[in-house]
Order: sequence, then structure tokens, then C-alpha cells
Amino acid sequence: MTAMRLPLILLVTLLGLAGCARYQPVPLYQLDSGDAKVPSAKDGLAVLLGPVSIADYLQREALLQRQADGSLIASRDARWAGSLAADIDQQLLLQLSSQLNSQRLALAPAAPGFAPQIQILMSIARLDSGPDRPAVLEAQWRLMSKNGQLLDGRLVRLEQAHGGTIADQVHAQSTLMHQLVEQVAVAVKEQDGELPVIAEQTPKKAPAAAPKKEDSPKIPMAQPIRIDSEVYRF
Repeated sequence: MTAMRLPLILLVTLLGLAGCARYQPVPLYQLDSGDAKVPSAKDGLAVLLGPVSIADYLQREALLQRQADGSLIASRDARWAGSLAADIDQQLLLQLSSQLNSQRLALAPAAPGFAPQIQILMSIARLDSGPDRPAVLEAQWRLMSKNGQLLDGRLVRLEQAHGGTIADQVHAQSTLMHQLVEQVAVAVKEQDGELPVIAEQTPKKAPAAAPKKEDSPKIPMAQPIRIDSEVYRF
């Protein structure tokens, strides 16, 4: 009986080890915010960030690898920790807040009562890399006044070399995001002196209805009485 149990136990153990080897956890990665710090003061320039347009192929958790022929293949050994598009939004917001030293930044659409002095429109068309390909960021940004006037804008293509590992590639892509934010922040600061100072507005309340005046009692008007009889004088 004991001799028959040993092969069975050995088989179960081998299957368990094979399962563990097959389902090893995959490393998750996020863009690095670097030395960005949240400003302590609650004032500063009021900036509306967005809409931010992200390329369709970046709106996923798969960490794509650019191949020598230009094609993209999802990595089997790593993936993004959540949506890359959402990570890009948060990185732009945090790093711009740090660069502009302002907490008065909001992602579009802003909450009621937020009155931006300037709006940043952003479009990310490419952000990727590969084992033998540099990290590349292609984007367009525009600065708009509160009246919808175009103040500044630029098409951007940035490249960053790396060591080839997934960690090096993510670090290189994060560096490109930092360079993009620095470029936008410099342009915003150049416009800062010409922007009107706008205080944040609270939603207006509907005016209270005036109380109804009570109708004063009507006094009947006196009507003349006509007398048809004749009057005789003596």
C-alpha cells in the first residue's frame, strides 16, 4: 500500500510545481513621477488640463514592445498597473502642478465654479519603446485663453535611449513625459504675466422670490344718488 502511494504523492507534487512555474506573477509597471512635488500653497495659476486625447493603442494594460520592423507586440513578462491612459492623465496633472507651483489645476471637464485662466489641450499620439528601439513620444499641445483664443502650441517628437530591459524602457518613457511637461510649463509661464487674474466663482443661487403683498381691502366708492322729484320754493 505504501509503495503505491509514493508515486501518487510524487505526481501531485510535480503537478503543483508545474502549476506554480506556469502562473508566476507578472511584474506591473507605472510611469515614474520623478521629483515632482505637490505645492503646499493652495493658490497659483488656475489651469484647466484637457481634454487630453490618448492614442487608442495606449488605452490598455498590455505593455507593448516596438519591434525592429515597426510592429508592436504585447509583452508576456510585464504589463502596466492599470490603464496607461489614466496614468498619463495623472502624471500630466501632478507634474504640471509641481512645475507651475500651483494647486489650482483640474482635469477637464472641470467642476462648476472653477474659472481657469488658461487651458491646455493635449494629444498623445505615441508613447512606446522596444528592446532594441528607443523610447519615443509624439504629442501636440496648445494653450488657449479663457476666451478660446490660441496663445501657443507645438508638435513634439522626443526620443530617449535606454538599456533594453523593461524597467529601463519605462524609465525612458517617464523621462520623455517629464520633458513634455517642462516644455508646456515654460510656455504657460511665458503667458502668465498677460493672463487676467480670476477668482474662483461659487455657483450663483437663484434670487429669492419677493414676498407677495397682501391686497389691501377695497373701499367701495360712493355713487351719486339721482333724485327725480321736483323741489318747490315758496
